[in-house]
Amino acid sequence: MRRQQQILELAREKGIIRAEDVEAVGISRNYLYRMHKEGLLEKSAVGLYTLPEAPVTECSSLAEVAKRLPHAVVCLISALSYHEVTTQIPHEIWLTIPRGSWRPDVKYPPLNLTYVSGPAYSFGIQEHVINGVAVKIYSPAKTVADCFKFRNKVGLDVALEALREAWRSRKVTMDELVEAAGVDRVSKIMRPYLEATV
Repeated sequence: MRRQQQILELAREKGIIRAEDVEAVGISRNYLYRMHKEGLLEKSAVGLYTLPEAPVTECSSLAEVAKRLPHAVVCLISALSYHEVTTQIPHEIWLTIPRGSWRPDVKYPPLNLTYVSGPAYSFGIQEHVINGVAVKIYSPAKTVADCFKFRNKVGLDVALEALREAWRSRKVTMDELVEAAGVDRVSKIMRPYLEATV
């Protein structure tokens, strides 16, 4: 009973728990399966457990993916959607992972992966807590610059809409956009659009 209580407290604190989380506090992973059978925990995805009353939002899948892939950063369409600077609806989770990483074996939710390295990976990462889980998401300015960098993947129209919406909603400054464009090496491509925006 005491162990179950500890697991429930852990689930309340972390939002989503895995076998590794309970083993880290000296409890067997078998408790998770038992508690799931008894209805005390809900299985949100393979190996991921939440409290039955945990809120399910459109961002819940971002929390699940962050729990399974701690080095992944939410990017492009998914980041635009999170920051509310697009009319696009992501039908998959767009993630950036460090170049050279193994391709994650995640069946669901569907992932759209981008591999980058150096400052293009590490610049502009913000942490947002979703359902108790710290989720890495690129800042609005970095996301806009990424859309220009990966315009062949997302479309120039999406990049232009992101720039317009981020600027209109004051989620970015010109300095932030210029710095992000420099990091992503898209300054020349973005300059005419930035000048037209001001």
